Amino acid sequence: MNKAFMEAALTLNNSYVREWKGAGNKIVGYTCSYVPDELFSAAGILPYRIRGFGATEATIGDTYFGPFICSLPKAMLQLAGEGKFDFLDGAIITPGCDSMRRLDECWRKAGEDIAGIMPKFFFHFGVPHKYTDYSVKWFIDEILRLKSAIEEHFGTTITEEKIRESIRLFNKSRDLLEEFDRLRITDAPAITGTEAMAVILAGTTMPRAPYVELLEKLLNGIKKSGTRISGMTRLMLVGSASDDVNLVKLIEGNRAIVVGDNLCFGSRFHVDRVDEDGEPIESLARRYLAKNECPRMYGEYAGRLKMLMDKADKAKVDGVILQNIRFCDLHGSENGLFERDLERAGIPCLKIEREYGPLVETGRLKMRVDAFLERIGQRRQTA
Repeated sequence: MNKAFMEAALTLNNSYVREWKGAGNKIVGYTCSYVPDELFSAAGILPYRIRGFGATEATIGDTYFGPFICSLPKAMLQLAGEGKFDFLDGAIITPGCDSMRRLDECWRKAGEDIAGIMPKFFFHFGVPHKYTDYSVKWFIDEILRLKSAIEEHFGTTITEEKIRESIRLFNKSRDLLEEFDRLRITDAPAITGTEAMAVILAGTTMPRAPYVELLEKLLNGIKKSGTRISGMTRLMLVGSASDDVNLVKLIEGNRAIVVGDNLCFGSRFHVDRVDEDGEPIESLARRYLAKNECPRMYGEYAGRLKMLMDKADKAKVDGVILQNIRFCDLHGSENGLFERDLERAGIPCLKIEREYGPLVETGRLKMRVDAFLERIGQRRQTA
């Protein structure tokens, strides 16, 4: 695998970000996959997915959030307070959940106390919780509000043609990533789940054109590779935001391979193309709002379960790991439903609650995964 993917996945201010910034270009961070990347790309701005990766303490996060809340936005605020996002020219906060909504007010309050941590462009981007005609209309207005704010702050004009060009470019990357996912689920894949996580994560931090070039080279290399991985227990990873390559590495160990996922930092991030023939803003609104794989979207559990079961069937998984960050009400609740219904369908599940950030619970997690693999092995013998 190209080392650029792993470097981009493990470094906040990676070489592509530094090169982009060094050329005098702007970077705007965002917190949720419901934010349309194409809009920023059309303005000549690098859209950058804000992560909490690398936070080693929570002194700042705990000060403004308190203890009993998801550790992902706390880690994000911690890094912001430490100046780790000083390369950002703007930040978009989205109410993916109530904890993430609070990141908006906590970052603003911390900005009053800690000099220099507030990006000059700071925007709250609302997203409806249902996909209906009236919510699409509402979301179109919200995207137009964001477009106007970008144009005014950065002194640029986002033309319809530029948006269409951007849509075509991002659709190309989505097509390549879907092909990449198909190669992951073959009977003997040539790439581990750890490597796959790095490839997908890199797309959240790199300019899209070089990312597409790297993806094309990677896919050609995988197809020509004589190395194949077989004899491993095939797993799917599902649940809360997970952008830690080392978590997947721990799960895989030397006995398993993660052949598929349903994570917003994973395949959930790139499924579905944007309609290239329709009115571009409406097409963006429909594509992003129709992504109902996230439990924040109301009334869509049956569809999410079917999608998950179809994925598990195509990937021929032996088991599903349902992980959620502690205090994540959305994924914590839905994972319980998934466990009930997947087990009922004969798919073994392991439900894990964890903290976001450094794997301080490595021993406990490893022990539970090993026990799960033993259970799958015994199930095979019985069958």
